[in-house]
Amino acid sequence: MTASSSEPLHQKTCQACQAGAPQVTDQEAETLLNTLPGWSIIDTSGTKQLIGVFKFKNFVAALDFTNKVGEEAEKENHHPEIRTEWGKTTVLWWTHKIHGLHMNDFVMAARTSQIYQRSTTKE
Repeated sequence: MTASSSEPLHQKTCQACQAGAPQVTDQEAETLLNTLPGWSIIDTSGTKQLIGVFKFKNFVAALDFTNKVGEEAEKENHHPEIRTEWGKTTVLWWTHKIHGLHMNDFVMAARTSQIYQRSTTKE
């Protein structure tokens, strides 16, 4: 799976990732990040991670979103760090096995954004 594919990120599937799998290059990460409004890349102790912060009208809406992201993560067997607060959910994606960013993280960030769009349409 490469950054140049024309298929939207949220429609891609995650690939099994093992220790030693290649991280996305800085150029690929920049290109992919440009397709993910509201997401950014942070460095935590030398590990690059995607971070998205999502706002909601209350805790119940934030928790519902958290659960939907969790369900999607379970389907793909790729799990984020999620912090749910009153009116806000923070989601971090990275690939633990390679201590950095893989294409799967961008796919799941795109799916997270899709879940958010569907969630806020109902509010």
